[in-house]
Order: sequence, then C-alpha cells, then structure tokens
Amino acid sequence: MGKVAWGFTSSIDGFIAGPGHDMGWFETLEPLPPGLTERMAGAVGVIISGRRGYDAAKAQQGERDEATAEAYGGAWSGTEFILTHRPEELAGDPAVTALNCGVVEAVRRAQEIAGEKDVQIISADIARQALEHGLIDELQVFVAPVLLGDGIRIFDVPGGSRHDWELTGIIAGAERSFGRTYRPRRS
Repeated sequence: MGKVAWGFTSSIDGFIAGPGHDMGWFETLEPLPPGLTERMAGAVGVIISGRRGYDAAKAQQGERDEATAEAYGGAWSGTEFILTHRPEELAGDPAVTALNCGVVEAVRRAQEIAGEKDVQIISADIARQALEHGLIDELQVFVAPVLLGDGIRIFDVPGGSRHDWELTGIIAGAERSFGRTYRPRRS
C-alpha cells in the first residue's frame, strides 16, 4: 500500500492560497527540473480535495495558468475525490468523484483504489482532519518566494494540538523551492 501524503506549496508567510483561493502567486515559483513534476505525479493514484478548492478552481478556470489549472500542471491522471456535503451538485463532472463521508472513510476508499500508489491530500482542512486521526504518513513541502499576507493558511487550528515532523529527504532539483519531505515524529 502506498503512503498518505499531504503535499503543498506555500508562501513564505504560510499560505497555500491567496484570498478566495487565488493561485496567481504560483508564477513566483522557482522552476523545477524537467521530469520532476511528472515523477511526483506518477507516484499518486488518488487525490483527495475539498469542495471550497474545487469550487474556486471552477470559478477561476479562465484565470488560472498551466501550473494551477489542473493537478500537477496536468501531468497527473487518476481518481480525484472531492469531499462535500452536497455530492449531488457534482454529479455532472465526470473528472471527480464526490464523497459525503468523513476523512477516515475517504482515506480508506482512496487507499483501496490507489493500491501501491500514494494518496495525496491537497486541502488544508482535510489534511488537518487526517492529522487528527493519525492518517498522514508524509508531508511534502515546497515554498514560493512570496509573502501573501492573507489567504488560506497551511495549518490554522486555534487551540489545536502540536504535530512534530522529522526530515526524511530533500527533493533533488527543488532545493531552491525548499522541496522537503517529512514524516510524523513518533514518540
């Protein structure tokens, strides 16, 4: 079975999207070496996303560039779960599978489909819930050289619990983007 990974690119000040899920700041990213995005995308069998991010991506279709219009800039193909309390509203989109369930059930279903490949969570809120249940095996971090000042934080849980991580690798070719992988530090 593959791992459950939470992958994101953040601004230096800790945002994964600007106000209204704006992704225009991705243009500040350092270029990645040829093949890295495709290699990372190839490891992923299922992506779990949230409804707010899905809705924002649909609303911004004409504004998003190649890097942010599709997962992994279009290099990925597989099953994408959108967690929503209104799955019937997404019934007309054959590119996604809408699920109305908790994160534990969503990850279980995703792992069944992904098999030996990874499950990638790309929603801060869903990742927070997965962390609460001990479901995240790996954190994949990239940092863009920009300060956004506002938007959607990587991890914003007032009164929440602490989660310690240990470095497992530096992503070759992504050093300028602070490409790192971490695993949960177990006591």
